Amino acid sequence: MNLELHSLSASSLAWKVLVFGFVSYLAYQVANTIYDVWFGPLSKFPGPKLWAASNLPLICMIWRGQDTRTKQRLHSKYGPVVRVSPTEISYIDAEANGTGLSGTNAWKEIYGHRLSGKRSFAKDRRLYAIPVNGTTSILSSDDANHARQRRVLSHAFSDKALKEEEPLFKRWANLLVEKLHELTFADSPIDLVAYYNFTTFDLMADLTFSESLHMLEGSEYSPWVATIFASIKSMTRLRAIRLIPGMTTFINIVLNNAIRKKQVNHFKYSADRVDRRLARTPLSPDLWSFVLKKAGQEGGMSLSEMHSNSAMFMIAGTETTATLLSGLTYHLLQNPEATARLTRELRSAFTRDADITIEALQQLPYLSACIEEGMRLYPPVPTGLPRQVPKGGASICGEFIPEDMTVSVSQWATYHSESNFHDAESFIPERWLGEDARFEHDNHAAFQPFSVGPRNCIGRNLAYHECRLLLTEVFWNFDLELMPESKSWTEQKVFSFWDKSSLWVKLKRVVR
Repeated sequence: MNLELHSLSASSLAWKVLVFGFVSYLAYQVANTIYDVWFGPLSKFPGPKLWAASNLPLICMIWRGQDTRTKQRLHSKYGPVVRVSPTEISYIDAEANGTGLSGTNAWKEIYGHRLSGKRSFAKDRRLYAIPVNGTTSILSSDDANHARQRRVLSHAFSDKALKEEEPLFKRWANLLVEKLHELTFADSPIDLVAYYNFTTFDLMADLTFSESLHMLEGSEYSPWVATIFASIKSMTRLRAIRLIPGMTTFINIVLNNAIRKKQVNHFKYSADRVDRRLARTPLSPDLWSFVLKKAGQEGGMSLSEMHSNSAMFMIAGTETTATLLSGLTYHLLQNPEATARLTRELRSAFTRDADITIEALQQLPYLSACIEEGMRLYPPVPTGLPRQVPKGGASICGEFIPEDMTVSVSQWATYHSESNFHDAESFIPERWLGEDARFEHDNHAAFQPFSVGPRNCIGRNLAYHECRLLLTEVFWNFDLELMPESKSWTEQKVFSFWDKSSLWVKLKRVVR
């Protein structure tokens, strides 16, 4: 009997200790959260208290693809600097936006070159995956390897080198026009998103591997590209779940297999094409012609780095350009006056297709203004690019941020803010021409679609040349009409990239 009583007493005591321990832990977490939200180092920044207390609202926002308009709403309510999680700050301010700190700029202070021995803001590794071969690309490498790889690749993406590739660009632009001409005989709407994608992927494959994906010729997606699009949403949601403390290991073990398999397939497809390209000498120079000049030398690029970068180029250098073309076409067709002015400029500048050159297109002011306005109103990368504050902390726009916090400039919210751009929700290319006094106070320093600093987009020149040429060929050769089913086309979700629907238009050939 005494043994039974002793056993019961010990069991009861164990439960009491367990409950006490759980309650103590819970009380500690609640007290810690209360301190962090109202008295901690980030408590000085405005934002919804629930978002400051937990990652869950941010995770739900990313999971549901609502980053752009949610961040815009938060900044509209709380101002240019908003706390969006216990450890993350979002910015839309350039030149401090009324803080009185002349010359401060969130873009430069987060992403810009480091001065006076200051540490750089590293990429948030939860959101930037390492390639499947374990070798980092120019996108995911540390500062030293990024600088080395960029030196190798910069020659291939220089303005001079890309102009030498003009015959390649023209070949794909002319094939796009040829395919669209064929479709006009059916007098049926076509999906321009698909044809822009076909063209940009085929062109990039030709530039990168000296071989086409044959999507434009066949007017259908290759299985590889279809898989890329299908996996983007899954990968974005996977990154969202990683924001839950302690979930990274669980995800890697349990949830990552299917997505990892798609990543492996994409990587292998790209790597195989690099290997085929390296085994032959193409008739005309391509991207690897420049890379191979330094292969085997100090500072050159290894084969595994070539594999990693090729896989990255076939997403970053394709989908974003097709997105810009699609969004710009939509906004032009929603604004007939802008379309009329653009077509007047294009059709008066060129009397025959052979006159449409990369050099000539750079001289057209309204075309350039339309592209800038298209990127502002519908940025191909609409979210922020997350960076981590370096050891010791750093000052951003006059406020100290502790180390390891995540910071970013939210592109969509920045470009749609009335504090940066007058009549920010309207498509008005004239704002970039300096001819309308309404826009003299527009904050152009806030507009950085290719980011800034040492890690700004190396493909900037490529994107501009490609967009100018393809858009010109379409609007020089055709009159376009937006179909009713695409009137609300920009009402899209975001999963790292825009989750685009079909852009249905009718084409009418211009007779010369």
